[in-house]
Amino acid sequence: MKVTVIGLGLIGGSIAIDLRKAGVATELTGVDLNAEHGQKAVALGLVDKVETEDKALQNADIVILAIPVNAMCQLLPSLLDAVKSTAVVIDTGSTKNLICRSVANHPKREQLVAAHPIAGTENSGPEAAFSGLFRNKTNIICEKERSSDHSLEVAMRVFNALGLRTIFMEPEEHDKHVAYVSHLSHVSSFLLGQTVLDIEKDEKNIFALAGSGFASTVRLAKSSPEMWAPIFEQNLEYLSQALLEYIMHLQRFHYYLMKRDIKELNRIMSSANEIRRVLDGIELKTKSQQSETHIIEPNNNGSTKN
Repeated sequence: MKVTVIGLGLIGGSIAIDLRKAGVATELTGVDLNAEHGQKAVALGLVDKVETEDKALQNADIVILAIPVNAMCQLLPSLLDAVKSTAVVIDTGSTKNLICRSVANHPKREQLVAAHPIAGTENSGPEAAFSGLFRNKTNIICEKERSSDHSLEVAMRVFNALGLRTIFMEPEEHDKHVAYVSHLSHVSSFLLGQTVLDIEKDEKNIFALAGSGFASTVRLAKSSPEMWAPIFEQNLEYLSQALLEYIMHLQRFHYYLMKRDIKELNRIMSSANEIRRVLDGIELKTKSQQSETHIIEPNNNGSTKN
């Protein structure tokens, strides 16, 4: 299949690598507004060539959209206009509500599969791409009933080749959940990094005292602001709610700290330790699924089967 990847960074580049390895892509064409990124993607073998958007879409069987979410909303309508009638468009946006709304009434809406493969690192650009980024990670498809059977079948071939485990949600449900488990953690990391930089003006002190705990906690602060600012904006409602709840917990902790109430501080932290049980359960489930061939395919009626 002829695959066009729009956005040749970590996500788009990693998808390209594994679609080639799996034999899904017989020809890979890249599109990127950054000419240097395009050149690097070709040099690294992520894609075979880089073309203009119009030319790259003409004969594409699959179009992967891996660009900032605000740009997706702007591009998707004209992109669906341009692709051939049998092409399948897959977006990888970290928000889904506004993206789905942007093409809600488009005559080619059934050719789009609105997806969110939940994987990534703090690195960006073509050099950040690597094989296996999506292996055993969760993928979410939204509004599956709006995608045709053909589009879902092709998309599932892509997702299975990447090693993703696919589930289905509605856009608002998706955006609410990722506000807590993804977007909030990024905000927290960015602002913890900023807090330390503001207080510790002498960088030597930061590096001398920073242990592995600090490094792992602020790792996400190295993520691309150009990618994350639009995500925060598009998910403003749910992220704002998550932030208010997070701030409430911080204020409560601060209150008991100032009262020197060690017993209550211990209770708060012990309660938070329950997250270990949840995460351990997820890890065990993932390991169990790794030993199985986990493929989800759409039935003719649009439902799914394992």
